[in-house]
Amino acid sequence: METLSTANGSPEEQASPLVQYVVLRKDLGEGGLGWPLGSITAQACHASTAALWMSKDQETTKEYCSQDNLDNMHKVVLHVKGETQLINLSRKLEEADVMHKLWTEQPENFATCLATRPYVK
Repeated sequence: METLSTANGSPEEQASPLVQYVVLRKDLGEGGLGWPLGSITAQACHASTAALWMSKDQETTKEYCSQDNLDNMHKVVLHVKGETQLINLSRKLEEADVMHKLWTEQPENFATCLATRPYVK
């Protein structure tokens, strides 16, 4: 937890924000498979929504999705080179007990994106 000073000099504690991490495959877009931006964005939305639903009973997810936080949600969107790197990242997250959803697009049956549940930054 970070301590800040207010205008009158008294310390004020500010909690670190909750963040949901989303990782997309860079090769889905231009210079790769040529997917349109809307299709790539849909993959992020699918993974993000699924990760939130899977973790709906976690306190951090309840806080992240609370009415008071709806206008303050934080996401960090990252990318990896391709499917192999995305699957390897998913395995590393599983080994570290980081709750996430690896989204597999159908009917193509390949991994396109992953998203974590909300974590403290």
